Amino acid sequence: MAGPRRLALTRRVSVTAAGDGIPRVVDGRDVAAVRESWLVEDRWWTDRPLSRHYWEVVTVCGRDEVVFCDLTSGRWWRQR
Repeated sequence: MAGPRRLALTRRVSVTAAGDGIPRVVDGRDVAAVRESWLVEDRWWTDRPLSRHYWEVVTVCGRDEVVFCDLTSGRWWRQR
């Protein structure tokens, strides 16, 4: 029997964002709409705090994406 499986693994993604941080292009596909965004700041009391800005976007081809910018490193990741 296999062990537990991690859900929603993150993967690096190429994002072009506007000056205000809103994603405009995700992996070469233009963003048609932003559904929502939220900020997560957690573990601030540890040596490895977490600070991310998440965006749920829809690309022009109709694909729903959840991406986030790691505010510490400035790198973009795909959540699903």
